[in-house]
Amino acid sequence: MERLNWGLIGGGEGSQIGPAHRLGARIDGLFELAAGALDANPDAGRAYARTLGIAAARAYGDWREMLEGERNRPDRIDLVTVATPNHTHFEITRAFLAEGINVLCEKPMTMTVAEGEEIVRTAEGSGAICAVNYGYSGYSLVRHMRAMVARGDLGKIRLVMAEFAHGHHADAADADNPRVRWRYDPAQAGVSAVMADCGIHALHMASFVIGQSPEKLSADFASLVGDRVLEDDAMVNLRMSGGTTCRLWTSAVALGHQHGLRVQVFGEKGGLSWAQEQPNQLLWTPLGGRTEIIERGGPNLSPQADAASRVTVGHAEGMPLAFANLYTDLATAIAARRAGQAAPESWCPMAEDGLRSVAAVHAAAESARADGAWVDARPPMYR
Repeated sequence: MERLNWGLIGGGEGSQIGPAHRLGARIDGLFELAAGALDANPDAGRAYARTLGIAAARAYGDWREMLEGERNRPDRIDLVTVATPNHTHFEITRAFLAEGINVLCEKPMTMTVAEGEEIVRTAEGSGAICAVNYGYSGYSLVRHMRAMVARGDLGKIRLVMAEFAHGHHADAADADNPRVRWRYDPAQAGVSAVMADCGIHALHMASFVIGQSPEKLSADFASLVGDRVLEDDAMVNLRMSGGTTCRLWTSAVALGHQHGLRVQVFGEKGGLSWAQEQPNQLLWTPLGGRTEIIERGGPNLSPQADAASRVTVGHAEGMPLAFANLYTDLATAIAARRAGQAAPESWCPMAEDGLRSVAAVHAAAESARADGAWVDARPPMYR
């Protein structure tokens, strides 16, 4: 496959997510980092881009300059990753999609449901791919879970339990820490804090594994530290499109939890359990049988799990390699479109997934304000 030109917006020096994207995009040699607008400070962004090997002419001061500079280049970027603060995702993503440039947007895709619907329409109108970085869906054994559910190993899925609970915002002394404070400020974070930041990953994971989307939900939000306006803990009950019940817990005050992403699936014929901090093992308990440990890279896994596994059995695979699987999915889809061919089936999360997740976050905030009333979790355009 011909190497594709890749651009990055945000993810500059000191960024939490930037290194994972740079590693993920380049591990397989499918993308070359050709352009970047990496920092809110134009001079800092240009300087850091040069240290990453980006040519001076394509080390841009901001995303608008980048869009203008790439627009008419014969070697313009094939994919841009938007790794900027949440409130900027919509404007940047829409602008590049409208230009026909494929986008991988960090979550949440947008701040509002209306913006999310506009992104879906823009992508459909331009023919460009719009993907959303629910990167945990790239883990090999997560994909094996989905394959097991899809081929009927668990029978009808009765219940899915998803959680993303950490304790890194439990210290009230962090009230004025800018890295924490913005997450609980409605002007910067929107209608939700921990549900939009972490719970959205747990929700997508549940939806991805069982192949169902949220239809209605009931939520309880709590602000447990200091005088935070937005929630730092949430419990959400959901009814999914295939009839499955989903229980979701997300928290930023769960001391003792580090990353805390876990999903459990319970069906008529068996149950599965996977935790992101132990990504090489998947627990499988068949009805009437003993619990088995399925090892990543081991024998008799699904083709999807084998394709997403990159190092030999027994060695740890981490988040950048999960991201790499999404970038490989995108490279394959982009190459197929270039060749005028139908793209193979992809499990990369797309704009529709991003929209459904944003709609569920807004529905959860609405429900919490109404003391847990059940509300419709679907975006209006999919009702």
